Amino acid sequence: MSIIRCTLIDASGVEHTIEAQNGESLMQAAVRHDVDGIAADCGGTLACATCHVRVQAPWQAQLPAASDDERAMLDFTAEEADASSRLSCQLILSDALGGLVVQLPATQH
Repeated sequence: MSIIRCTLIDASGVEHTIEAQNGESLMQAAVRHDVDGIAADCGGTLACATCHVRVQAPWQAQLPAASDDERAMLDFTAEEADASSRLSCQLILSDALGGLVVQLPATQH
């Protein structure tokens, strides 16, 4: 399996570059690397909104559209969701997403 590097930028501007496996969700990789700012309370079952991220351009165009369930769950984010908002549990990493950059909200609760 190939290694995919992603960068998560926390609310204070600190960059956290992590390595993930092809097929792993961004949330799983962030939790495995102890990235503060991804709570992942439901463990990736699309039952909470505590893995909210904002996907930076040009990566937004590289991702599949959010499902109806993900869009509905984005209504429950602690920090208001916008057009760049996604749930990291729904972002399945692949070689095409190598270098992905996302911004973390100030809070997930």
